[in-house]
Amino acid sequence: MSTILITGCSSGFGLETAKLFLERGWYVIATMRTPKPELLPVSERLRILALDVTDPSSVTKAVEDAGSIDVLVNNAGFGAPSPIELTAPETVQSLFQTNTIGTLAMVQAVLPQMRQRRAGVIINVTSTVTVKTLPVVGIYRASKAAVNAFTESLAVEIEPFGVRVHIVLPGRSPETRFGENARPHLRGLDDLDYAPLIQQFVKSVRDDTGPVTHAPDVAEAVWRVATDPSAPLRIPAGADAELWMAEAGL
Repeated sequence: MSTILITGCSSGFGLETAKLFLERGWYVIATMRTPKPELLPVSERLRILALDVTDPSSVTKAVEDAGSIDVLVNNAGFGAPSPIELTAPETVQSLFQTNTIGTLAMVQAVLPQMRQRRAGVIINVTSTVTVKTLPVVGIYRASKAAVNAFTESLAVEIEPFGVRVHIVLPGRSPETRFGENARPHLRGLDDLDYAPLIQQFVKSVRDDTGPVTHAPDVAEAVWRVATDPSAPLRIPAGADAELWMAEAGL
């Protein structure tokens, strides 16, 4: 029976992915900063571990407690809607610490056991904002684009060891807590120059009339990558993600 470790399982994509793999018979290690067992069904195939990807000691302990991991899903992350000029230095630090360095830390912690076994799958969840130029999310885009870049190089490095690595790129998902978690970092509404741009951005984010990404779309994309050795390096998750990837020629 295969074991999957998923980061960021307290809501949204991570929680839905954990539920899907449980339903399909896998052993699931669901991690979150503050463990909340009530979020997931009781199962002897489920373990919930505390994990803060920005804390090296937390990463080390979680990976040690997890034991053998067949599939690693790096899903933990957050957004910060703010014009680049107005983005606070501490927000920039937090975005890269969580989205980029946290993902890298998990890869470096888990990859040695996979390389030793000559088997395993690493899946980094980024975003289709990385394939389209958008305002207001520039620093967030940069933090996720950095993950795309090192994942592409990683794929070449570890292919000889029988370890696969993939990028799942979701689109916009108004139904998840992503927007709610990002709201405290919103900047620019009180700036006369930037306010119109921010207002238009907020309106577009809340608009659910067009194609969007649902959490099950991401869970299914992760499932495909985890179970299909022929899956491509990059895979979109969600109707809007598929459109944006096609427009970008990816």
